[in-house]
This record gives sequence, C-alpha cells and structure tokens, in this order.
Amino acid sequence: MTITTGTPVPPAVRPYESYVYAYPHKTAYRPLADRPALRSLWAAEPKDALSLYLHIPFCEVRCGFCNLFTRIGAPEELTTRYLDALDRQALAVREALGDEEPVRFAAAAFGGGTPTFLTAGELERLCDIAEKRMGADLSAVPLSVETSPSTATADRLSVLADRGTTRISIGVQSFVDEEARAAVRPQRRADVEAALGRIRDARIPVLNIDLIYGIDGQTERSWLASLDAALAWRPEELYLYPLYVRPLTGLHRLGPAVGPEAQTLEDAAWDEQRLRLYAVGRDHLLAHGYEQVSMRMFRRTDAPREQEGPEDYACQTDGMIGLGCGARSYTSDLHYSFDYAVDMREIRSIIDDFTATEDFSRAEVGRYVDADEARRRHLLQSLLQAAGLPVAEYRARFGTDPGADFPAELAGFAARGWLDTSAPDGLLRLSPSGLAHSDALGPALFSPGVRAAMAAYERK
Repeated sequence: MTITTGTPVPPAVRPYESYVYAYPHKTAYRPLADRPALRSLWAAEPKDALSLYLHIPFCEVRCGFCNLFTRIGAPEELTTRYLDALDRQALAVREALGDEEPVRFAAAAFGGGTPTFLTAGELERLCDIAEKRMGADLSAVPLSVETSPSTATADRLSVLADRGTTRISIGVQSFVDEEARAAVRPQRRADVEAALGRIRDARIPVLNIDLIYGIDGQTERSWLASLDAALAWRPEELYLYPLYVRPLTGLHRLGPAVGPEAQTLEDAAWDEQRLRLYAVGRDHLLAHGYEQVSMRMFRRTDAPREQEGPEDYACQTDGMIGLGCGARSYTSDLHYSFDYAVDMREIRSIIDDFTATEDFSRAEVGRYVDADEARRRHLLQSLLQAAGLPVAEYRARFGTDPGADFPAELAGFAARGWLDTSAPDGLLRLSPSGLAHSDALGPALFSPGVRAAMAAYERK
C-alpha cells in the first residue's frame, strides 16, 4: 500500500494526549433509549471464541494517578452484595447467550480495581461465577488477574494458581520509595519484593510488572534502578506507562495553580522528560532480552507464548462479555456498560445501584458502532501494535483499503515520520518514532462523532 508522503509536515502535537485502551472511550457512551435486550444483541453474534472479563471495583488505596472505576475499601458485606449482583448478572447474560449454538470462552480476565482485594474465599466464588454460571473453563484458557503488593497474599495466590491463572499482573510503578510517595502510592520496596517472591512461589506462568515514568523527581538513574529491580525477577512481561495527571484524580487535586503560559512551559518540559525516559526504558529492555509488542508492552523473548492471553489492546476485540459495574461488553455493533465516573462519591453511588439491581437482561449505557467506526477501531488497534497491520487482513474484513478509507490521517502520520517506510509491501507499521507517539496517534484516529461526544461528557 502506498501512502502519500509529499504532505507538508503538520504542526507539532503533544505526544501524550490520551492512552487509547478502548475505542470508543466510555466518555462517548450515553444512556441507550431503547435499552435493547441482551438476547437480541447476541442472537446473531459468533459465540465460539468469546472473551470473559470480570470487574472488581475495590482497592485498598487509590493511587494519585488513577482514574479507574474503583473505590477505596468496602464497608461490611459490600463485597458479598457485589458478588451476589455479579452472580445475578452472570445468570442473566448466560441465559441471553442461549443454547442454540455452542458457547465457548477462549480467554478470561479478572480486573479492577484490584481483584485480589477479595479474600481467598471470595476469589473462589468469583471463579465459580465464571465457571458455573458462565461456563468458562478457567483451567483450559488463558486467565489473567491483576493484583497489588499488599493484596498478593499467599492464600489468595494459591486460589488463583489452583483455579488455572496463567498470568498475573502487579502494579509496582516504582521500586524507589520516594517516587512511589510522589505518585501518591503508599508502599515500601521491601513489601513489593516480598509480594513478587510470593507470586513466583505460586508458580503462575506469566508475571507482568507495571512501571511508570514521568514521576516528579524521577531521573534516568532512578528509572534504570526501577527497571533493573524489576528485571531481577525475570518477568515474562513488563508494561511501561507514562504518567498522566487526569481530572478528578489525587495528583490533579494536588497540582499547582499556574497560568496558561507557565502551564504550557511545564507541559513541554514534562513531555520531553517522558519521551526521554520512554526511550531509555525501551532501549534497556531491548538490550536485556525483551521484544516490544506496543508502546507500553514488552515481552521476554523466551516467555511461554502458549500460556499468554490476548495481546495488548485485545480488550477491544468483538465478542467480549464484561461482568461487573465497570466492565464493558462488545458485540459487533454495540459497546455497552454501566454508568461511568471518576469521582469517589459518584463511583460509590454507581456500585450501590449495581448491587441493588435485580434485572440485568438489558443494555443500559453504550454506543453503537457503525461501519466507519469499525474500520477506525480495527486500524487503531492494529496500528498501535509493533507488528503492524497486514493490509490484506483489513481488505478481507472490510473490502476496502486503509489508505483509501483514511488518506488524510495516514498521510499526516507519514509526514511526521510515524510510519515505517522499510516495512514489507502490504504491511502498515509504525516507525520507532510512531510507536513513541502512540498516545497522539491513537486519538488522531477518533471520529468526529466520538470526539464530540467525549467533549460533551460532563465529568463526574
């Protein structure tokens, strides 16, 4: 495929506009006036390779950078009431999938929040909901679970290992205690190391460690120290995240009040710091036996591929069943969930409403995905992978060429040097600079309609 490169170089963009972990973003969702029945939504959908996601919206603390749908702690009996509601939802969803054709799950994940906020007994119940209610065979499919240093206890990890967990992801963010405090993440390195030891003792095949760069006071030396501390555990995967300060988060509330000009200068310096630390981290991992899968994801080259779940961004694939008040579900033409919030009071209210819900047979909040959005989503989720997009795969699915569907966007990427001109014919792939600017490139593919809906969203 030929991309026109004679376009003048567009104006510079900020490299960290938005992490595109799902498209369209939940801020583009709206209440669904027709409240479609799940049975009708899933009637014509393929059901032989579904993905299952169970969301637990509880954490022991909320980090300063976090804007995930989660609350701090749980009053007595709230986790029980939440699991009761999850059980009711699972029954309704499984009934909606029907038995006219085989229903099979090809992958599963528990996320949050922090799923291991639950006790060992509650984790057993969570697994039972996935297996006995939904019919997922957790011992036969990749199962990924998120944890934290303080909740990765031996009894919880034993349950997860016994129930077939193949991948566990732990948010460390920094092995430097001062940096963790600067990110409003109270933890001690000794506790982190102890948790990693317990995870390795549990013999779960794939360990992922999350780290963050761009923390206040972080230097190249301290960043490399965190990377080396993580590498000492030989994790099969590492995710390197740029720090964001998002509205309504702890760090945003702590931010200094500065004028627009000072803020612009501060942002430019911070962008430069994050780009520099990203390159340092990328090069360090590549030199230590890791391959780059996306801007954020790095995999040890000798990692057991057969134990792994879907690739980065795979949460965007069609055929996703999400259970829990923060989970998304995806059919081919509708993405749906429950209400979305960042503010703690709003989140508590949504969780309370979820636990009181008796009828889970209809989709309440979401966004329909038309043919143009489906093309954008496929291009976006493929292009943000280091492997790139085989044009023949796109053409087979949509009957068109990405260069013809998105000429202006791709020409702009080429003019900035974000496309790999050495890629084989028929492969659309990002250059190293393009991968580094994934958080600018992804949002550039948003449709005008999605942009307008996100802009009109009232934060809560």
